[in-house]
Amino acid sequence: MPSLVSVASGADLRARRWDAVVLGSGIAGLVAAARLGMAGHRVLVVQEEAAATAFEGLREPFFLAGARDAGVLDACMRELTLPLIDRRRVVPTPIAYQMVGPDLRADLGEGDLTADELVAWGLAVPDEARALVRTLVEAAEAEREVLLRSPVVRMGRARTRDPLRALVRTPPANTRARGLPDQAASPPAALAPVLDAQVRALSNLASDPPPPEARARLLGTPLSGGAGFVDGPPWLSGLLRRRVESLYGEFRTLSGDFSLVTADGLPGIVPGDSRDLWLGRLLVIAAPASALAAVLDPDERPDFLCARPEPRHCRRWVAVHLRVQRSVLPEAMAPRVIVLDGPGRSPLTLSSFTNRQEPELSDWVARAVAPADADPAAVQKAIFQRVLELLPFSEGAVTRRPVQIPRWDDDGWLEDPSPGTGWPGESDLRVSTRPPVYRLDRPSVASLGLEGDLLLGWRGGDAIAAALR
Repeated sequence: MPSLVSVASGADLRARRWDAVVLGSGIAGLVAAARLGMAGHRVLVVQEEAAATAFEGLREPFFLAGARDAGVLDACMRELTLPLIDRRRVVPTPIAYQMVGPDLRADLGEGDLTADELVAWGLAVPDEARALVRTLVEAAEAEREVLLRSPVVRMGRARTRDPLRALVRTPPANTRARGLPDQAASPPAALAPVLDAQVRALSNLASDPPPPEARARLLGTPLSGGAGFVDGPPWLSGLLRRRVESLYGEFRTLSGDFSLVTADGLPGIVPGDSRDLWLGRLLVIAAPASALAAVLDPDERPDFLCARPEPRHCRRWVAVHLRVQRSVLPEAMAPRVIVLDGPGRSPLTLSSFTNRQEPELSDWVARAVAPADADPAAVQKAIFQRVLELLPFSEGAVTRRPVQIPRWDDDGWLEDPSPGTGWPGESDLRVSTRPPVYRLDRPSVASLGLEGDLLLGWRGGDAIAAALR
């Protein structure tokens, strides 16, 4: 298997050089690019056209976890020195999201609100509800302290990964025990599917259950409430892109095939049949490894993208962009909704976005998890039908907008970590020394959802920047 295809950077190719080339424009890639730029390095972010030209809401996380109470999102935005005017665009709300089922429409968010809703909908008795909320808040706080102290990544090699590292549990600074409290580990029967749907909606794992530490964080963070943007874009991805550009980072778009190559001992990218050659002192892979492997020529596929002895399970969030007349939306409908829809079916998530051009309309993104090889058109049609069932008397008031699903530059791509790896262990960054290639291994932090993406880009970007000194 080749490492990278070797090409000559001579008259046949027009070479441009940066300190770092980041392949992939998801949350982790953008944060890493910003951290590299803050360290004084020239950065190129390479994105896929389908991702770059899509409706901005399609690239947004469902829930902005940790935007309050010095959570990971808040800490990351401060560490990236986003202007105060941009940070203030993230507005806190008491409700994190609404849970909807055949006999359920509960608003979950700040602790007292959640406890009252669990009781009102018959999901728990008062003492159980209060104990669950209290212990989840404490567990989430303990995990937050560890997350903000953890290195998350290391400069090891994937081939020498130590499985025992994944079993390490870093003790928090206080005396709280880590992991999932008993009340959440063994909830009442009526409450269990509600908790499971939340974890599925917030985690980026394909099929593995999150470890207790991650599950505690996923379930406890929303109990500080939610956050969102009160008007149109830029939203989170847009703010991160703007930060990269403010640091003189550049973006290039790939519309078709490309090759990963090496020239003059440096890694780089050749777009399709172009004569361009984008070289970096190092290459950062910030796109799903399985998706990249599928789009590259098998004869030129680098060994670090080839199938592992125990391949990862892969699934993906399939999204539908909807335009909805505000008049048909239920008055009590929250800006973020998780829909429970029967055993074995993926929960449906709904997120609303402001439409500046047509205030009488609202933009919505509906998502459901499907197998990676499922027909996207069929899944999108099924999602659309599920949304129509939620909005009675909405005939003609809900329309689908075209969505082109990216092949490789996609935060909706879900993978499980390799056996013996993943949070709360550390992820290996370096996959090749000659030429220097690093991988932001998203499956290793997938159990943490958005906070995992932020930390992977933050810590990974800092570690890679140090390697460029």
